[in-house]
Amino acid sequence: METNPQPPSRDEAIHTLKGLSADRDRLAAGIRIPWLLLAGFGAVAAWWVSAGATTSPGENYEPPAMGGLVLAIVLVITYLIRKKTGIRFKRMGLQAGLALASIVVGCLALFSISLGLVSFGLHWAVTLTSITAFTLTTWLASVAYRSAAQNLRRG
Repeated sequence: METNPQPPSRDEAIHTLKGLSADRDRLAAGIRIPWLLLAGFGAVAAWWVSAGATTSPGENYEPPAMGGLVLAIVLVITYLIRKKTGIRFKRMGLQAGLALASIVVGCLALFSISLGLVSFGLHWAVTLTSITAFTLTTWLASVAYRSAAQNLRRG
């Protein structure tokens, strides 16, 4: 193995860094949003919110027992996104973190609204909160994904 006794010149180093930056931009621009997997997040959220229709809110309320299954499915979808795109959600950036927090808060609010609707005997109206959960979660997951891709671009 040969050693280079002289470090690269300043111009060579700048040229190499610009090339790396262009490669990073090209990789980030080439990432396609996996809409089917993001819609999977939305479907899981809608399923969880719709579980409010099967409960009986009130004094003897028992929450749905599917929380662990929902978490497992979310982890599988996250793994599939990472495998398909290479994006890790550990370093997503502030915007993505806020989008994920908004998903959690939004789904909790929609689940609570669903419980309220069920307590008034409006089981059919839970369909509306479920559709809202699907739409909100899919949209916010795409915001988080795009933010993660932008964060990848910035390095």
